[in-house]
Amino acid sequence: MTDKQTTGTAGDTTVPGRPAYATHGDAAYWARVRRIVDAAPPLSDEQRATIRAALAPAVTALRQPASTKEKAA
Repeated sequence: MTDKQTTGTAGDTTVPGRPAYATHGDAAYWARVRRIVDAAPPLSDEQRATIRAALAPAVTALRQPASTKEKAA
């Protein structure tokens, strides 16, 4: 039997894809995440560079100034 999955709504603490009873603030969930992260080996410089390169377009898009039309409005 599968758990009911939620889609979440604005202001809701549930996370999409997690069981309905598990909320974003669930202490056991975050304790598990911390254990997994703590057990992982540190990233190499090459791995860090790969992650930064992959995220660069998204960061650049967020930092773009508003267009001239948006400024005039």
